[in-house]
Amino acid sequence: MPAGANQGHHPLYKLLRALLFRLPPETSHYLTFTLLRLFYHLPGASTLTRSLFARHPAPLPVTVMGLNFSNPVGLAAGLDKNAEYVRPLADFGFGFLELGTVTPRPQPGNPKPRLFRLPRQAALINRMGFNNVGAGKFLVNLAAQGKPCPLGVNIGKNRDTPLEQAADDYLAVLNSVYRLADYVAVNISSPNTTGLRDLQQEENLDALLRALKNEQAALADKYGRYVPIALKIAPDLDDTQIAAIARLVLEHKFDAVIVTNTTVARPGLADNPLARQSGGLSGRPLKELSTDVIRKLHNRLQGAVPIIGVGGIENAQDAWDKLVAGADLVQIYTALIYEGPCVAQAITRGLAERVRASGCATLADAVAQARQQKAG
Repeated sequence: MPAGANQGHHPLYKLLRALLFRLPPETSHYLTFTLLRLFYHLPGASTLTRSLFARHPAPLPVTVMGLNFSNPVGLAAGLDKNAEYVRPLADFGFGFLELGTVTPRPQPGNPKPRLFRLPRQAALINRMGFNNVGAGKFLVNLAAQGKPCPLGVNIGKNRDTPLEQAADDYLAVLNSVYRLADYVAVNISSPNTTGLRDLQQEENLDALLRALKNEQAALADKYGRYVPIALKIAPDLDDTQIAAIARLVLEHKFDAVIVTNTTVARPGLADNPLARQSGGLSGRPLKELSTDVIRKLHNRLQGAVPIIGVGGIENAQDAWDKLVAGADLVQIYTALIYEGPCVAQAITRGLAERVRASGCATLADAVAQARQQKAG
């Protein structure tokens, strides 16, 4: 089977998905993960999950941000907002997990319904609004889960915090999670918190990045370990905004950029009545938009700052396209809903095949070779 083919389906999941898709999206999400959590109280649950969904992990180690990953395929933020399902998700074969978004104080998020499936487009629209248990409870959950793989924590501001005080929220959560996180992702790009994306504007971003880097230095001294910070940006940026972000990320020596969050655009959804729903679109329609932003940002950063590519990755070909465009790691979310728990392992295997076919020793070398060939 070619590396880019959809290999993520497990027969068991196809049956389960048919049942779950009869329920409202948020209900089926809650039900699935409640059952998963209960299952993990049984002895041998972890071993059984790995044998079902990640039996023969493809060796594809990468080092990014000074962190070692067993493979480059991570889970994007938004699925495990409260750090409740770390162990089972790691057993699906992910190289790393990004948890959150977590805010200083608990908040319920936006009114329901706030999550919509678009099966024909393999897409989701969400306007969750950073619903989470708050930093205090999040840390209790995280501490109880252990660390089966590298863990990123995605941080945001509370909805009722004025924009001019947003930095206080980000610094408060950075302080809280620093000790337990392997990296911290700063979410200034969700379309579902009013005004949040204004933090991407040059003046606001400059002040926020400076404050975060100062706090990071103080925390590194306090704990005797350096925790990288990544910036998560939107796909709905023009070339001038991308250029400004690149300049500020380099100037403030940020550790990575996550490209991209969900989009407020509706590419290819003209005939879908759900396109009128407000919120961020993820999945297949986002693919080209996010890859384009990765390419433009990489052209400006030239490898000086790592990029984590996310948006519309369903298979190894999609992941490879993101890597060749400029990403160093990739993340998925929507594909897990549509393809099931085998998808991370299927993507990793497909990428490992690419590396073998290239004759290179590592993924980084194979990607560098492909970028060179594309440029040449």
